[in-house]
Amino acid sequence: MEPISEQSHASLLSKLLLSKLSHIMWSCTLFFVASSELFLILQKLEPKLHFLPLCFLLTCFLLKWLLSRPSPVYIVDFSCLKPPNYCRVPFAAFIENASQFKLFEPKSLTFMAKALQASGQSENTYLPSPLHFIPPKTDQNEAIREVHKLLFPIIDDLFAKTNVSPIDIDILIVNCSCFCPSPSLSSIVINKYSMRSDVKSFHISGSGCSASALGIDMAQRLLRVHKNSTAMVLSTEILSTGWYTGNEIPKLILNCIFRMGSAAILLSNKNELKKNAKYRVLRTLRTQSAFLDDGYLSAILEEDSVGKRGFSVRKNVLHVAREALRSNITALGYQVLPLSETLRYVVSLFKLRILKKDSKGKGIYVPNFMSVIQHICLPCTGMSVIRETGKALRLSERDIEPALATMHRFGNQSSSSLWYELAYLEAKQRVKKGDTVWLLGMGSGPKCTSVLLKSVTPLSGEPNNAPWADCIQHYPLLIH
Repeated sequence: MEPISEQSHASLLSKLLLSKLSHIMWSCTLFFVASSELFLILQKLEPKLHFLPLCFLLTCFLLKWLLSRPSPVYIVDFSCLKPPNYCRVPFAAFIENASQFKLFEPKSLTFMAKALQASGQSENTYLPSPLHFIPPKTDQNEAIREVHKLLFPIIDDLFAKTNVSPIDIDILIVNCSCFCPSPSLSSIVINKYSMRSDVKSFHISGSGCSASALGIDMAQRLLRVHKNSTAMVLSTEILSTGWYTGNEIPKLILNCIFRMGSAAILLSNKNELKKNAKYRVLRTLRTQSAFLDDGYLSAILEEDSVGKRGFSVRKNVLHVAREALRSNITALGYQVLPLSETLRYVVSLFKLRILKKDSKGKGIYVPNFMSVIQHICLPCTGMSVIRETGKALRLSERDIEPALATMHRFGNQSSSSLWYELAYLEAKQRVKKGDTVWLLGMGSGPKCTSVLLKSVTPLSGEPNNAPWADCIQHYPLLIH
């Protein structure tokens, strides 16, 4: 611990000294220019000589601007958890265990059985160990152990793949919506890996499936301010504390579709790391509808009539999500689409307002994003929602394949699902150098976050990496 502490203090001291030195040099430059100009005025020298201090000042301003420009932000690599086989939960085992809890009414069991069949997931998804007990173990200690099993393996894998050490991490962002222990999840990671004392740590909660994309947005904004730095984003969901044991139908849905998963992403603006980076972050865009009551209440964690806590998904959630998505893609379209495509979209929005079409968007022209984007990773909410989203965005079956495959093989893993989809594309060797990938995260609020990535290096050997190594050959044959 002592050597790490000394290095931490040395790093912090060097940054402070560089900052002070920069301010001193800039003050000296201004003083020199002002003094030179005053000397020329007092000596009544030729007017053309006055341009020399001004040119020097302009040159200094230009150099300062060039040196202070934000460095490009790169995703060096990422890792996804392959849950252990003993956590697998076939449908029959799920319903059998649920019936043994003596908590669910017959109609609740019937609903969950139908929801499992309609979700688009296979018999090979996973639930954490605490939920395999009868009754489930949902206490704080079990949740902390679940955190360890979800986060530590992918952090170790990410460090091994990138040859980065824990003391190299300058920014740590952890997202988990419904489990917020004290000390925080970021503190658990810092303690486990003995990170530096000046690491900037954050915990994002309550953002649902959009939290991972939101974390990337936050990391790249911080990296644009902090030069020569490295950030790690960890995305997961702790399911044991979110298990609902009541009988209100809207709260039972998440029991059926949310499954075990986590992802770790390493971002950096360091020259030595960007040489081996996989992607460059082109842009991020965040929109939300929490200012509207309908949106705010469409998906919410609350207690039922007997005091049992559960996550309610109301009937208007699809309409609210559609409006949040429309707002996001409208803003994104102005940034990435060709002028002709943008104008057509603007005209269609104008006609929609003038003709007062219904709120479902009938008559609106949907821009063709896939004309400028090669791959898309959709919210992994369920088979029917994935297909509806694909239809709304004019996507082909091949475009929505990563989301359908992830839902089938791993279920809805909340915010980390996007990275399982990207891992699927890599395992299929579809991502080529120069390709643009659109990560689209949508979560409670509702929040919608877009992240555009550009592949900057040829990918090789990815089919042998977890989590798709043992099953990638079966897809997309299993999805119909």
